[in-house]
Amino acid sequence: MIDLRSDTVTRPTPAMREAMSRAAVGDDVWGDDPTVAAFEAAVARRAGKAAGLFFPSGTQSNLAALLTHCQRGDEFIAGQHSHIYRDEGGGAAALGGIQAQPLEHALDGTLPVDKVQAAIKGEDIHHARTRLLALENTFRGKVLPEGYAERATAVARAHGLATHLDGARLFNAAVASGRPLAVLCQGFDSVSLCFSKGLGAPVGSVLLGDEAFIARARRWRKTLGGGMRQVGILAAGCDHALEHHVERLAEDHDHARQLAEGLADIAGIEVQACETNMVFLGVPEADCAALQECLAARGIQAAVGVTTRLVLHLDVTDDDVPRIVAALRDYFDRSGV
Repeated sequence: MIDLRSDTVTRPTPAMREAMSRAAVGDDVWGDDPTVAAFEAAVARRAGKAAGLFFPSGTQSNLAALLTHCQRGDEFIAGQHSHIYRDEGGGAAALGGIQAQPLEHALDGTLPVDKVQAAIKGEDIHHARTRLLALENTFRGKVLPEGYAERATAVARAHGLATHLDGARLFNAAVASGRPLAVLCQGFDSVSLCFSKGLGAPVGSVLLGDEAFIARARRWRKTLGGGMRQVGILAAGCDHALEHHVERLAEDHDHARQLAEGLADIAGIEVQACETNMVFLGVPEADCAALQECLAARGIQAAVGVTTRLVLHLDVTDDDVPRIVAALRDYFDRSGV
């Protein structure tokens, strides 16, 4: 089965499983797990931050960041379609009493800086106090343009806002842009990095920031139920991914490019240009259900909708890309769209 629903479906490689089986462990809530401590420090060094904190998921990492930056009744600015606003169960509001101010994305995935500035509210008692700007890189497979984060975070700082980066796929952004991870993290008070997507670990994210911020986030992690015990077994898988799976993300990007090029001339679908490991298709609504069934019959799993996201990852091979193209071409040739 070729699974294109997400890069979260990846399975640990044999080498990763071996690294996990050999991990030295301790009780991480007590700070005694040496594998976790070493991994957190390694990620922080690579990202140019002072400290890191291991989380079971990016959603919990993002939520802990929001709770650490904001108080009840505060507000954060984020994209209308960002993961932290749209796809994390409303945790900021439900658990933190924190209000979101969503802004519409520009076509390149950015939040226009002038709109960010206009959305910032001050100390007027009628308004929620804006305390944080949250950005995402990559956003829908797009790398934030060079220089944008610097401009956006400068506006935030000028108005006394903290800044957070949801970097669930920031390693993809680094590989695609050729810019070091630390450069992409510059200007942000906190950054969340995920290891269970393109890097292929079974679970795990790291929240980064200065030592005082991470100390406060550690308390929130415990409150949220994220305090884990002999978790070095999981951290070892993430550490293996950090050392061995980052540069190979270029293969996923190349597969996505090949897929987009192979689908470009098929009548009946619209193909968006891809920058990293995602290909977006515009599919006629009347074809969605039938197309999903057709792909499933050919051993291809996809979440087909009017906007369909196909995600390439380490479990998709060179031979799989032509199979995907052939299946889609065959469907639309037969349907006569």
